Amino acid sequence: MPSFISNSRHPAVTCAKILFAICAALSICFEFLSDYLLKHHSETYARISQQYADALRVRPAKPGEPMSVLMVGNSLLLDGIDVDRLQKLTSSQLDIHPIFLEATGYYDWLYALRRLFQEGSRPQVVVLGVGVNAFLSNSVRREYAPLMFFDLKDTYNIASDLKMDRTGASNLLLEHSSAFWDTRSVLRMQILKHIVPHCGELFLLLKPQPPVPSEPEFGTIANPRLQQLRRMCEAYGAKLIILVPPTPASEDAVHEMTLASRSAGVETLVPLDPAVLPANYYQADAIHLNSEGAAIFTVALATCLPRQLLGHDAVASRD
Repeated sequence: MPSFISNSRHPAVTCAKILFAICAALSICFEFLSDYLLKHHSETYARISQQYADALRVRPAKPGEPMSVLMVGNSLLLDGIDVDRLQKLTSSQLDIHPIFLEATGYYDWLYALRRLFQEGSRPQVVVLGVGVNAFLSNSVRREYAPLMFFDLKDTYNIASDLKMDRTGASNLLLEHSSAFWDTRSVLRMQILKHIVPHCGELFLLLKPQPPVPSEPEFGTIANPRLQQLRRMCEAYGAKLIILVPPTPASEDAVHEMTLASRSAGVETLVPLDPAVLPANYYQADAIHLNSEGAAIFTVALATCLPRQLLGHDAVASRD
């Protein structure tokens, strides 16, 4: 009887080992393929890699040189700013280095900026523009950011900050460590875009923008975050400015953010009043600026930012 049991278990163990080997081989293949596709065919990865490397070289300006500015944000700035034109319009006063990653918010940039500072980036000014809703959000982007912005320790700290369960924390750790796990949602979305027309607009309809909380809840959330960002930037010799890009019907949000920033000792920059920007300057999603709106916002930002940083007299003398 024991001999029979032993003989029956042997094929099962062998099959299990073979299955494990196949799964391991497939996992390795998927990882190498994902890493290759990411580094050779992802426009987002190429853009962020270049911008991140450029940001690491930022240093304080010497006398007579333009002030060094690190500008970070999400798709509101990616779609809303013509970077080449902004740099051209401000080149005599500012040396602007952008990093824009879609769907990012407060926690993404808190840890991304901390890592940039620790790795040697030394801008004189940090301009953060993610929109009010993203600034108040309790989340991080689950694609690209864990892989490109966070280190191993950050993943544990973020999981703790966001009170993630074990599944969420494990996924975040894998997204930091694995190109395949980090980009699986991106690959899925690319497949959906080829199968389902206008799927991006459908997802926006299913996930509308949440209402902005009013005082005092707004200040309760925003003030500690603003103070933490300000203290971190000041520790590395940088001034923090919160840039508020226009979005439809965001007048109340702009007012609340301005009050919270003032309370936290942080300057805000509102180049355009959203109340005076017509709807035809936005894309079909009614959130992001179109090319005409971006042209207006870029010029307004190029005018306001140097004035706020250098003062009216200094800007006038350089014009």
